[in-house]
Amino acid sequence: MSTHTEQALPLLPNTGSCALPHLGVIAARGPEAAHFLHNQLTQDFVLLDMQHARLAAFCNAKGRMQASMVGFKTSAEEVLLVMRADLLPQTLKRLSMFVMRSKVKLSDASAEWTVFGRLAKKVEATSPWKLSHDDSGWSVSLYPACGVARFLCLTPAESPLADSGLDLSDWLLSDILSGVGDVQAATFEAFVPQMLNYESIDGVNFKKGCYPGQEVVARSQFRGILKRRTYLAGSTLPLQAGQEIFHSSDASQPAGQVVQAVSHPLHGHWALVCLQTSSVEEGELRPAETTGSVLTLHPLPYALRDDI
Repeated sequence: MSTHTEQALPLLPNTGSCALPHLGVIAARGPEAAHFLHNQLTQDFVLLDMQHARLAAFCNAKGRMQASMVGFKTSAEEVLLVMRADLLPQTLKRLSMFVMRSKVKLSDASAEWTVFGRLAKKVEATSPWKLSHDDSGWSVSLYPACGVARFLCLTPAESPLADSGLDLSDWLLSDILSGVGDVQAATFEAFVPQMLNYESIDGVNFKKGCYPGQEVVARSQFRGILKRRTYLAGSTLPLQAGQEIFHSSDASQPAGQVVQAVSHPLHGHWALVCLQTSSVEEGELRPAETTGSVLTLHPLPYALRDDI
């Protein structure tokens, strides 16, 4: 398998935090906030307690992801959704179209919160999507990266960060190395959730009721028709989200697309890439108009589930 390697993954700092200006916050407030989101997103928010968060997707009728987010309850009548800021206005507008008579009010709450990421020593590691709360704000445990624990945190906007010392490029690299991709403007409606491995990282609940695109998402899962998956890749060239990737066997049709990418000053170029499963066994992967093997695939840090 010439696209794979035993090359060591980068070493990440094991402590520190930094602000994440590329993320924003939608607030859903009201007695039916959780029920409303339950009917719109791929996850169960009705049964969500206040000790856990949810990774979720907002899809169109064809099951294509228009946004992804991490959501959690701050009270019985408030749910916060943390997502890419570049998609927040249009996501808020489209969600608001479905409110109708529901007892919920949606708003852009980004100005109320500072969103930051924290890397921590392995001893602090906990299972993904656990939620904790103290006087400084809210903290969601994410999937780790190279053995380093990762947390998505919200603190009131007027409060300073508890600690710092982490460069944003380190956090963005940890995002890639965790294997958990998100949707941004460049990949709007490019993927169904399973193309980003969401069924394996608790981003889809197949037992809940209908939501936009639910039939397509379920059919992709249970009929075994999914032919694209997301892979972790090192690259010899800078990549960017939405960029098409080609296989050496066919220069006319793309074999996949970059989900998200980072160029780190010390560790080079890394990406999560959604690829046809048939393209990863052998041959070379590269962007258009380049020669030679550019992408090197690495094992995902989690197992793909087959027991949904």
